[in-house]
Amino acid sequence: METNESTTKNLQGQVGIVTGGGCGIGRAIAQGLAADGMAVAVAARSRGELDETVSAITGSGGRAIAVVTDVTDQSSADNLVAATVTAFGHVDLLVNNAGSFAAIGPVWDVDPEVWWRDVTTNLFGSFLCARAVLPHMIDRGRGRIINMSGGGSVAPFEYGSGYACSKAALLRLTDTLAREAAPHGVGVFAMGPGLVRTAMTEFQLESDEGKRWFTRAADWFRDGIDVPPTEAARVAAFIAALPDNLLAGRVLSPAEDLSQVLENADRIIDEDLYTLRLRKLEDLPAKSAI
Repeated sequence: METNESTTKNLQGQVGIVTGGGCGIGRAIAQGLAADGMAVAVAARSRGELDETVSAITGSGGRAIAVVTDVTDQSSADNLVAATVTAFGHVDLLVNNAGSFAAIGPVWDVDPEVWWRDVTTNLFGSFLCARAVLPHMIDRGRGRIINMSGGGSVAPFEYGSGYACSKAALLRLTDTLAREAAPHGVGVFAMGPGLVRTAMTEFQLESDEGKRWFTRAADWFRDGIDVPPTEAARVAAFIAALPDNLLAGRVLSPAEDLSQVLENADRIIDEDLYTLRLRKLEDLPAKSAI
């Protein structure tokens, strides 16, 4: 992924919230945004992991606070936003990174409660945090929200149906909310971070369910197709620093040359690319006559 250095320079003075920021992708995003000058509220359920992330940021000269948060609880999500505004004065960016992928196996075999927990964390948690921060952003006439896409969002994802359904639904929430928020100056985006080695993917590799039903995960890491979490941090900074909300509602990822994506924004919008759509036969280009 290529980005212009200027895209991160205007993060000075901005304030972000990163959920699931205690480890993995969330920690990398929080540290990356802080390194680019953004003050960050780091949210997660584990106080110990939060303190580690915040210590790493402040030890490097950045500004950060830890807010213990359960994103699936409305009052906890509301408190996260209130605590951030109290500490830093406003919120420019919300990264809905908190996630769960614990239901592994065929639909007829997985625990329904575990399946629903994946959906609740990934989808409902993102909804609650967006709902909590949007009145503040709308009042200011500006703001950005990034929802994390993932495996199964645009293609079948066997033995990971709860995670896949939540991520597909999150893409629809993203482009729906992007249209609702656009008149108020708020941009809502999705990010596909790629395959990253985290505690979540370690569970897929090491759990009994993962070893039985998700053997392809080991192949992915063995083949070296995974990417470092710092790539997600670079995409988050790129989105936060965009000059406008032209590509709101779209999915951006480290696999793309984002500068080129930006240059082709008009075509992407005209052809409705980088989003979740149902294509019909009549949507395909007509075959050339022979």
